[in-house]
Amino acid sequence: MLDLKLIRDEPERVRRLLAVRGPAGAVELVDRVLEADAERRELVSRVDGLRARRNEVSPQVGHLKKEGRHVEAEPLIHAMRELGEQLAAAEGRLGEVDASLRDHLLRIPNLPEEVVPPGGEEDNVQVRQWGEPRSFDVEPLPHWELGERLGLLDLPRGTKVAGSGFPALVGRGARLERALISLMLDLHTGEHGYTEVAPPYMINEAAATGTGHLPKFGEDMYEVPLDGLWLVPTAEVPLTNFHADELLSAEALPRRYVACTPCFRREAGAHGKDTRGLLRVHQFNKVELVRFEKPADSHAALEELTGHAEAVLRRLGLHYRVMLLAGGDLGFSNAQTFDLEVWAPGVGRWLEVSSCSLYTDYQARRAGVRFRPEPNAKPEFVHTLNGSALALPRTLAAVLETGQQADGSIILPEGLAEYMGTHRIAV
Repeated sequence: MLDLKLIRDEPERVRRLLAVRGPAGAVELVDRVLEADAERRELVSRVDGLRARRNEVSPQVGHLKKEGRHVEAEPLIHAMRELGEQLAAAEGRLGEVDASLRDHLLRIPNLPEEVVPPGGEEDNVQVRQWGEPRSFDVEPLPHWELGERLGLLDLPRGTKVAGSGFPALVGRGARLERALISLMLDLHTGEHGYTEVAPPYMINEAAATGTGHLPKFGEDMYEVPLDGLWLVPTAEVPLTNFHADELLSAEALPRRYVACTPCFRREAGAHGKDTRGLLRVHQFNKVELVRFEKPADSHAALEELTGHAEAVLRRLGLHYRVMLLAGGDLGFSNAQTFDLEVWAPGVGRWLEVSSCSLYTDYQARRAGVRFRPEPNAKPEFVHTLNGSALALPRTLAAVLETGQQADGSIILPEGLAEYMGTHRIAV
């Protein structure tokens, strides 16, 4: 969440940066926060004054009673009774205002960095491209046709078991995804310095609140109400909360984690958009990178993290581009995001396979992740970052569509072929 002191001291700057997000910026919540904060401070002063008066008079009542001067004590007793009622009412209201203030703060998105352009998806800025799109002598097929012909995908049986948006990979299709996962994990642990984690696939309310998924996006998550848990929407949530409510030493930073988990998202395929094949699904596997950094190092860390995700695409020989997201396309908790989009010739479009994001201290403030810059120094909040490296369904789709041959087979890139045990998938 945002720092209350920042909102109090620089409300116009906060409003200006939130406006970069457009209507999703929730600028109006700034006024509610300021109103609640003013009332809270007034109530705190009133409660403190009433408690001080009670502490001052109570000993006097006891002294008078001890001396048998009950008549003199009676007015003070009556006054203390009224004061107690006033104090109880003020404390009750203070609790309500505290809860309201926290709720408002939880619903305000992160402030975009100054480099983030205003506007929506159409205003995203291309930063760079890598590689060239492959040319074909005939019209390339989409991955769902390729996967069906080669026996890699069984979309009808996935639908039969769980419904639309739950694809099934079978045979060499399942092995191909496993090979991709192994390539990614080995690359990030062996060459990029990340520690592999196998986190829980369920999260509690505190963890989801810590990353900003709750309360804003509760309807987009799969809930297990009997246990008060949610299915993990991304490994970002359990990994970011690994250090919730911890005070780290400066020497402990940076921390780099990588995990592959299934991801469950109820909103996938909404309004009939991109519902064919593997483009938009309710359950998918994803390799996720999460980092904890000192604030001074976080912008350089974002560039490095993005480069680590790009390294996977280069290893696979896929044509891709890096996009700086505009404010209106920015995630709720994100301060700055680079999307990696890979070219998929079968569907003839760019597919997002990664979002690499800086969250500044927004998530750390919600989750209570701090560090001490040096001995005896005042603790500060860390900066968190994460990035998909990569999401499997669209990456697999791009591999199939890019590698397709005129005879219907698929030629795999060399780096992936080592894990797959073959360079070619044929009927």
